[in-house]
Amino acid sequence: MKHFKSICALLMCLLLAFPFAACGGNQDGGQGGNQGGTQNEQGTQDGSQSGNEQEGQGGSQSGNEQEGQGGSQSGNEQESQGGSQSGIEQESQGGNQNQPETPSSGFPITEEAPGEGPQSKSNITSVEGVPLITLNNGVQMPRFGLGTQIQELENGDLGTLNRTSRECVAAALEAGYRHLDDAHGYLNERGVAQGIKDSGVPREEIWITDKLWPSEYANAATAIDQMLDRLDVEYIDLLYLHHPAGSIATIESAWRAMEDAYREGKIRALGISNFDNRMEAFNAIMDEEIKPQVMQIECHPMAQRVETRELAAQYNIQVECWYPLKHADDTLLGDTTLEEIAEAHGKSVVQVIVRWHIQEGFSVIPGSTNPAHIQENIQVFDFKLSDEEMDRIRALDRGDRGRSFRLQYGNSAGMFGSAPREWNGEF
Repeated sequence: MKHFKSICALLMCLLLAFPFAACGGNQDGGQGGNQGGTQNEQGTQDGSQSGNEQEGQGGSQSGNEQEGQGGSQSGNEQESQGGSQSGIEQESQGGNQNQPETPSSGFPITEEAPGEGPQSKSNITSVEGVPLITLNNGVQMPRFGLGTQIQELENGDLGTLNRTSRECVAAALEAGYRHLDDAHGYLNERGVAQGIKDSGVPREEIWITDKLWPSEYANAATAIDQMLDRLDVEYIDLLYLHHPAGSIATIESAWRAMEDAYREGKIRALGISNFDNRMEAFNAIMDEEIKPQVMQIECHPMAQRVETRELAAQYNIQVECWYPLKHADDTLLGDTTLEEIAEAHGKSVVQVIVRWHIQEGFSVIPGSTNPAHIQENIQVFDFKLSDEEMDRIRALDRGDRGRSFRLQYGNSAGMFGSAPREWNGEF
């Protein structure tokens, strides 16, 4: 009995030490269909903000959109004012964090660490003030990066697409980016790989994200090895299931193959993309042995996804948001509130939106093919939005009405069942 009381007292202490934080705000979330993917949103070479972002149909996204992270931070990081975040990292008051802080509050590490294997070579550090987030398995990830999809080129010559991707990645790494978000469905993994080589930045200093396409789920173990070959790397930092399409049994088998690769050290973190649109699939993954470290959803100031953020926080999952600029929609980029805040800081509206995502605790991955925009997007760690400004931006939330995409998924893979086109050309 004495031991029983001691155990109860210990459990009570642990519960008090690690409370679950709920995000405030309107209800948003739900099962709608969002379009997955990272976004190249910030504009074509003429400097306009249109274009490569949305990843939906058949793996290709329209739009140049910054795929950032809106929303609440589940995961392990607390970032200054704004939003409710669970987590273990505080961005410094000046908004310029050079080193991650020692974890001191928020959720404990809840998932097993990746296997030793190739991933043990990783050496991720903060560059250009980009904060690191400690995920629920103890791995640290940069919270800002480049979305590499270039949707406008996906239906044309894949050589042109991959050569353009190569140039964008090299420019981003030169500007201080250390997080690249890719997918097999973006058709450009070889171009991304070449851009990494061109940059001269050691591979172990770069966070590489990739995504399995639903047509690969039935043979996911083989697909992972083929992905490593296309990227010419020994490990992937974060691997997503890209869409919750197909039978639950097939989705579960793909996740278990990812767990195996994780334990072998081929993958450092596991993620789910767009699973907020099919709760049956989300719940199936939550019943697996290893829970996701990251969840990717559509999120921006007009669709702040509070309900989905709360769901992620329950499982200590970091939120990463695609479509952060709402496909460069004028209703967002031309909003007078955002223009006033941008003017007050001497920044662009895009920079204010990216900064809002950062302060809300998201991981944000804007994309662009324009070198000037690539440089502009990372220059958000030298200013900070006030509590009042954060609240004004939160008031722009339109809930579900603000979402741009609500894809429906089912047991049939549908348009996601076709394999992505491949390019094996030379640079």
